[in-house]
Amino acid sequence: MESDVECAPLTAGQNTCSLSALLFLEMFVLWPLSLTLCHIFLIFLYAAEHVSVFVIFAQTHEPSGECMFEFDEDEVFHVDLDKKQAIWYLPEFDRMFSVEAQGGLANIAAAKSNLNACIQHSNHTQAPNEPPEVIVFPKEPVELGQPNTLICHIDKFFPPVLNVTWLRNGQPVTEGVSETVFLASTEFRFRKFHYLAFVPSAADVYDCRVEHWGLDAPLLTHWEPQVPTPLPDTTETLVCVLGLAFGLVGFLVGTILIITGTRMSRAAPRCGGLGRLQGGGRRVDDPE
Repeated sequence: MESDVECAPLTAGQNTCSLSALLFLEMFVLWPLSLTLCHIFLIFLYAAEHVSVFVIFAQTHEPSGECMFEFDEDEVFHVDLDKKQAIWYLPEFDRMFSVEAQGGLANIAAAKSNLNACIQHSNHTQAPNEPPEVIVFPKEPVELGQPNTLICHIDKFFPPVLNVTWLRNGQPVTEGVSETVFLASTEFRFRKFHYLAFVPSAADVYDCRVEHWGLDAPLLTHWEPQVPTPLPDTTETLVCVLGLAFGLVGFLVGTILIITGTRMSRAAPRCGGLGRLQGGGRRVDDPE
């Protein structure tokens, strides 16, 4: 369903906003392989160049459900099903907005109820699995020995079921890892971020291993620090020899030029011979 929505100004002096489209999407699909049914409810709010997304889903596979809100592809909050409370992505949001976690829990419960009804009345039509696209990159420019964070971005997958493992030199890493909830992606698919706090070293390489029903085998995305290759000893020696040779050549050429210039100045002809003086002070040139 699509409709145009107008927003009135909140206070004097504030500009009005225009929501160009309000889109509601409900999906009832049966995942293959594990026979997992999922009920997804998405709300997209488009305002000029900004987009807000409210995601609610319930499924028979873990995670069993989720309620989250994001703005311009950045998470604002999600509801923790175990703690039954809203978790803000940034602590400052808690002072700016007010959210009741019970509302999100009620929405998830309604989605689960609809899910059960669909299971009973569905013809169990299988939905295609969409494999993820994965990239790994550091949060900050890499400097060996300086703490940093590796980011594994998993995008455009469907359904929202993943198994992600960090590997250092081929061995699983469990310390310093964190992750986001499932976020909305394009074409009604999902995306997710996994993080690894690490200290870059020339001796360590990393992989983000992703398992998903759309993949025939676990997908390994490799990353290692780009360390400049040191010059071999022979190259360093050659550079030193060439530098010394050019220095000696310059010294010899300079010395030769100085000596040549000195000799040429001594051999230059002299002007105005004195001759001989006779009586009366008259000069008489010497005979040839």
